[in-house]
Amino acid sequence: MHVTHLSLADFRSYARAEVELGPGVWSFVGPNGQGKTNLVEAVGYLATLGSHRVSSDAPLVRMGADRAVIRAAVVEGERRQLVELELNPGRANRARLNRSSQVRPRDLLGVVRTVLFAPEDLHLVKGDPGERRRFLDELVTARAPRLAGVRADYERVLKQRNSLLKSAAMARRHGGRGVDLSTLDVWDQHLARSGAELLAQRLLLVDALRPLADKAYEAVAPGGGPVGLEYRGAAAEVASREELYELLLGALNEVRPQEIERGVTLVGPHRDDLVLRLGQLPAKGYASHGESWSLALALRLASYDLLKEEGPEPVLVLDDVFAELDARRRERLAELVAPGEQVLVTAAVPQDVPDVLSGARFAVTEGRVERE
Repeated sequence: MHVTHLSLADFRSYARAEVELGPGVWSFVGPNGQGKTNLVEAVGYLATLGSHRVSSDAPLVRMGADRAVIRAAVVEGERRQLVELELNPGRANRARLNRSSQVRPRDLLGVVRTVLFAPEDLHLVKGDPGERRRFLDELVTARAPRLAGVRADYERVLKQRNSLLKSAAMARRHGGRGVDLSTLDVWDQHLARSGAELLAQRLLLVDALRPLADKAYEAVAPGGGPVGLEYRGAAAEVASREELYELLLGALNEVRPQEIERGVTLVGPHRDDLVLRLGQLPAKGYASHGESWSLALALRLASYDLLKEEGPEPVLVLDDVFAELDARRRERLAELVAPGEQVLVTAAVPQDVPDVLSGARFAVTEGRVERE
């Protein structure tokens, strides 16, 4: 899979941008703050319906504009598709596929597939559990786009359930009339049902990633492993959907008094974590800076290998990564990704792009993208 054309309108710093691409390595080089990352961020947004830099769409719309548009032509084998997203902060985003508007944004998932390496990846190792849950869920959705609907259902039910619990907690604290909790059993069932499906996919994913992550870490940092991945939550082993449903339902019932007291849902995939280990120790709190970087890179490389095994080869995006790495890791990473069908690289100076990734180059300056 590769992108042949990227078109932006009022996205980030670009009033307009038209970039012709193709297979192979493509580098975007220019000083910081000139718009390099904005280009690859747009490609990543088409793949995940989210940004790796911000959590909302508002910062993605150019100042003074009320919407932004990302459009890309994509080739997969003999198949060519045109995907388009219109970002409307505060309103529903709109999607088009092959010029048809009879699609939802999440229907675009799977048309563009990317694996993105960025400085923010360090948070996968050192950050909060939410960073690792997001990593898992984006990869789950890349493997099976239908899971986007399951994730949306889970978030909707969780919001409704939390609202009911919060009302009950507030009433208890202020001595008011008790809140009717008769619907809580129904919300529990809905949460456990969608949660079991999401949990099942996460557990299958972690099982598939374990050997790939260990192999990738050895490639990036020979002799530094082994790498361990441990899912931590209400269930930690692959089981049937019905078994996971019953586990979640039982866990919700067990903590219900505490939930009513605190006003929040305490059990479910939204509370789980992926524990990363190097040797016998958890990476968070014990791994050095270099080890943490190597582990983050290994997770991305494992993701790439997994997606490539199961479907179209993803576009590899390396956003200002090489400046963060020492010479050894820089060269090893470059050698590993160089054979990719399409590799998009951003760098502040040409020297940050390893020789093995020499290819077509764009100069990015003050929002202008010019082929060198």
